[in-house]
Amino acid sequence: MGNAQDKPPGSGGGGGRSDQATAGSGTRSRGGGSVEKPQTRRAPQKGVVNGTQRENSPAGGQVERGTPAVDTSYLDAPAGALPPHLARLKNEGNHLFKHGQFGDAVEKYTQAIDGCAEAGIDSPEDLCILFSNRAACYLKDGNSTECIQDCTKALELQPYSLKPLLRRAMAYESLERYRKAYVDYKTVLQIDTGVQAAHDSVHRITKMLIEQDGPGWRENLPEIPTVPLSVQQQHREKPISVEVAQARAARVVQEEVRRKEARFTLLKREGNNLVKKGLFQEALEKYTECLILKPDECALYTNRAICLLKLNRFEEAKQDCDSALQLEPGNKKAFYRRALAYKGLQDYLSASSDLQEVLQLDLNVREAEQELEVVTNLLRQSLMDNTAHTPRV
Repeated sequence: MGNAQDKPPGSGGGGGRSDQATAGSGTRSRGGGSVEKPQTRRAPQKGVVNGTQRENSPAGGQVERGTPAVDTSYLDAPAGALPPHLARLKNEGNHLFKHGQFGDAVEKYTQAIDGCAEAGIDSPEDLCILFSNRAACYLKDGNSTECIQDCTKALELQPYSLKPLLRRAMAYESLERYRKAYVDYKTVLQIDTGVQAAHDSVHRITKMLIEQDGPGWRENLPEIPTVPLSVQQQHREKPISVEVAQARAARVVQEEVRRKEARFTLLKREGNNLVKKGLFQEALEKYTECLILKPDECALYTNRAICLLKLNRFEEAKQDCDSALQLEPGNKKAFYRRALAYKGLQDYLSASSDLQEVLQLDLNVREAEQELEVVTNLLRQSLMDNTAHTPRV
């Protein structure tokens, strides 16, 4: 979560990132801290010298294998204007949140919040983050009421903070308080139009409110606050974290993949329909566009080979079948269509070989059996013609 106000959460609702800490290994006290258990001294086990495990090395000697140290350096990371002991509590809460220990994280954030009050710390930004982070834990645990309360406190400290608004909207929605959820989602979108979760939720809730209240559903909404332009500008100018940048880049990649997949499916369908209509040149162009998007799609080569055969472009048809067989060495359609290409090129011996390959893969391909008979006759005739035209010595 770090600066938990900097980036919107995912659809799970607890989207703040947490720089996290491991929970203490002692027994938890009533106040949420931890106390150490007294340890009983034991006699060293066999193979243990001075408390250090030893094991035989490949050379026959012994090597020491100590217990790996746990990295807790994150606990001392700065946390806004919080003093070190409160920063540690916040950092440990972040660590626990990241590892799904939401109840334990709540305790750490609560101790940090209480510690701020006891120390007389008046830092609205830091307190806002602590309340917002604790709200994320409540939301993850399904405690929507507590989540709403903490988000409201956070927004009193820092009005128009994005994450508390989004988390409160999600909590309202989970409690079916759709009008309040709608208002918060719309406020979020005034601050950042790129929060897809808010767009999706507004669309979903609008349908529910229309069903519930009819055409005049907007009249029953609470007033949607107008976010000051200065707040919008400040949010746009705020530097984004590495995690947010990576998430945005990932979304761009996903969208590009989805767009290409949709384009590919459409082009392939159009190509298939054009083949059925006998429009082979047009179909060939569609399959060629498909191959730009997916050059390793075997079916595209065999489909385009049909078009090339119909257009008497036998050498190109053969090349497409070669490409298909490189991708799928046992593809019957590729062997069969390459045989037809060889036939068009009057290479009857190669055509016969490919047709026999088809029948070895599947004896039930009637077309291959018939074509083999035709090609065999053509090959025989070709050999006879060559013999007749060969001069005698």
